[in-house]
Amino acid sequence: MISNDEQTSSYDYELPSSFIATHPVYPRDEAKLLVYDRATDTLSHKQFKDILKFIPKNVEIFLNDTKVIKARLFGKKNSGGKIELLFNKALKDDKYLVFIKGRVKIGTQIEFDDGLFAVVVELLDDGLRVVEFKKEGKDIAFFELMEIFEKIAHIPLPPYMQREDDKSDEIDYQPLFAQNFGAVAAPTASLHFTQELFDELQTNYKLHYITLHVGAGTFKPIEVENILEHTMHSESFHIPQNSADVLNGDKKVMAIGTTVTRTIEYFKRTGELSGECNLFLHPNNTPKRVDMLLTNFHLPKSTLIMLVASFIGREKTLNIYKEAIKHHYRFFSYGDAMLIL
Repeated sequence: MISNDEQTSSYDYELPSSFIATHPVYPRDEAKLLVYDRATDTLSHKQFKDILKFIPKNVEIFLNDTKVIKARLFGKKNSGGKIELLFNKALKDDKYLVFIKGRVKIGTQIEFDDGLFAVVVELLDDGLRVVEFKKEGKDIAFFELMEIFEKIAHIPLPPYMQREDDKSDEIDYQPLFAQNFGAVAAPTASLHFTQELFDELQTNYKLHYITLHVGAGTFKPIEVENILEHTMHSESFHIPQNSADVLNGDKKVMAIGTTVTRTIEYFKRTGELSGECNLFLHPNNTPKRVDMLLTNFHLPKSTLIMLVASFIGREKTLNIYKEAIKHHYRFFSYGDAMLIL
């Protein structure tokens, strides 16, 4: 008999579709901010621009400096059929992991604009495919490929937005401090900062960076009822030595987002500065290093709502989500924020 905390169905909640944000608010720090203080078990309803009034002065703040790539491409097979490809991540030897909408087999060639081709070299489970990208018959290095993507590909908005990307998403779906190309989904807790608010954050706190290239697997639903049987997706990460030195100390840590949280907690458990992070946080696997979390509101029955529950428990998480719905918070990537103290 598994406990409620271990049942995927126990993390479900009812969300009216009108609560799913399809565009951000402007300016971004006008978003709502729900503050939950664990020490006093109190909720406050604020705006994101008020956040610095709540973050304690003695914390080290960690952010994810990954940069979202234009990862969604439309092309045609050598047989003439139209096809859609979603880039996931780079592998070794100029091979790449992708999702492909449409039937393909090993050897299938897909033609895109700007003379770019993809050749399918391996078929994996869960719709994943391994491809090689070529131009003029030659393999392409990662950074050259990213330059081509910038010209011909689209911002990979989450499927629940149910709309095509537009020019504004190239700015809106990217953190201000993004530096390292590789993510196919944004670390969305970072999206609420305006330049002015971020400058104020830098002035008042010590900021540290890690890189975790968010993969398409972040949207993958859990397909088993016992969450302990779920196979967590992996994502490439890197922690600079100066950030690791802070994490090896004893100062309190605040994570801006779930991606930062998983990376820090993976480092705490393994000591690894780079590699593949596949850590699954939930009420039976709680944080050991991150003290505070800024995050958005997440999909029902997702690994991300379970991560929130690893901080405050499943029942408290669901109660807070009910409160957020009652107060008309906007949910998911372009939605409002939650600060756990």
